[in-house]
Amino acid sequence: MDHLYDGIILGSGHNSLILQAYLCRSGLDVLCLERRDIAGGGLATVEDPRYPGFLHNTHSFYHRAITHMPWYRDLEIERRGARYVEPELNVALIREEGDALEWWTNFDKTVASFRQFSEKDADRLQHWRDAFLPIVEQILIPEAQAPPLPPEERRRLLERNSSGRLLLEVSELSPLAFVQKEFEHPVIQAGLLFFNGLREVDLRCRGFGHHIPALLASSGKAQMCLGGSAALARALLSSVESAGGTVRLQTTPGRILVESGGVVGVETTEGELIGARHFVASGLNPHQTFLDLFDPADIPSDWRRKAEAFQYNLVAPLFGLNLNLNAPLRFDAAEGQPELNEAYMVILGLNHVNDYLDMVEAHVQGSRPPPIMWGSCPTLFDPSQAPEGKHTAFMWQKMPYHLDGDSANWDRERERVGQEMLDVMAKHSRGLRDTVIDHFVRSPLDVERTFPNMKYGDLLIGAFTNDQIGANRPFEGAGHYRGHVRGMYLCGSSSHPGGNVTGLPGYNCAQVLSADLGLKSDWAPEPIADRLARL
Repeated sequence: MDHLYDGIILGSGHNSLILQAYLCRSGLDVLCLERRDIAGGGLATVEDPRYPGFLHNTHSFYHRAITHMPWYRDLEIERRGARYVEPELNVALIREEGDALEWWTNFDKTVASFRQFSEKDADRLQHWRDAFLPIVEQILIPEAQAPPLPPEERRRLLERNSSGRLLLEVSELSPLAFVQKEFEHPVIQAGLLFFNGLREVDLRCRGFGHHIPALLASSGKAQMCLGGSAALARALLSSVESAGGTVRLQTTPGRILVESGGVVGVETTEGELIGARHFVASGLNPHQTFLDLFDPADIPSDWRRKAEAFQYNLVAPLFGLNLNLNAPLRFDAAEGQPELNEAYMVILGLNHVNDYLDMVEAHVQGSRPPPIMWGSCPTLFDPSQAPEGKHTAFMWQKMPYHLDGDSANWDRERERVGQEMLDVMAKHSRGLRDTVIDHFVRSPLDVERTFPNMKYGDLLIGAFTNDQIGANRPFEGAGHYRGHVRGMYLCGSSSHPGGNVTGLPGYNCAQVLSADLGLKSDWAPEPIADRLARL
């Protein structure tokens, strides 16, 4: 070996950095390999090269309840420069009719907004929030922050108490069935399904009905990192380096080395041999990890088959329109509701539940969906992301990766789609065009080119289906963060509890790896089985 470390981590996304920080703080010498020239994965804040000073968060922006995460405290992330704000009017769905459905950090204000559309739905919102608040706090949050239990054991423990039984009962439904059963107004139905869709759960899939009331009961709302999402990456990197860890950039793993039934290191694409005394952990997707980096002889046939069958989210790929502006976004609807100009996330083009259903069907067909988009004007809350007196804004839209049957079509069509999105924005903001300095776009194909682990443009790196969740994520046999050979671990978004910026796959993998290596881990939570048994 050219070099030798206690462990090697592949990919420097936020989950990998969190895992590395915990292990280095326990005294291990851990190396992280990253093929790009910057660490942090999707925590990307880029400066427009044509317009210096205009910063754009091209991939990850909405960070839900980050300041509530245990690693945020343990790794002293705020002290290292990643500070967050949580705007009061968290989300506004603005319709073409000029009215808006609003979600506030103040729950009573959210109920009042629902009541403007439906008295019954406002009452059901209150009911499900009250019913699911203990479920979220006592079951769902602890489950997300721990290695998953086998499905049979989980069910046995949940069936012992009323909260667990309600969770299991609601989970039997699909999100669509739950919303149609519990809420009557088509705008409220559309908003709830859209939020469920942002978490990339198929609205038609049974087993996920609890996602809707869990969303309603969650106290943590969408947050924004001051200075841009890259500030979180820098803070995590600081935590790693202060604990003695090393992140090596522009180094591409070529092969995971196996001897005598265990991993012993990594060979880079340039032929460098890097040894690992105890482990190799992958933050990459299952195809990269098991099919690309292992010699075929080192992979059992059943693991190869399961890795090949791993599925990605059909409705996850995003198309992004990024704007440099002379003034902040201003919406016509704010003439009657002035608070809308201070909304953090704004949803446009979603006027009825059928719009959302049509969007999903378009993804199934690979055709162009109706223009439903969401986005923000970050500089309303953080002026540092643009030159003085200027602003940035963006809108995202879910679009098929295989546009009209072929992802290559994006190189021809992306500017046209960007203009169509700008047209929709202008319908809601008559003065917008006069404020636009410039814009650029990013297609689902651009996302995959930048981040190959996001295969097919899937930001969450794996579909949420009944056979790819919990102890079966990424697939049966690999849901405990361990691979098929001794010393091989998984720490990326393809593991429980999944994608989005939560850091929990890395946090949970750190619990497993620390226990396997006998490391002191007084930061680790109580085993989830013990917590559920006490309910």
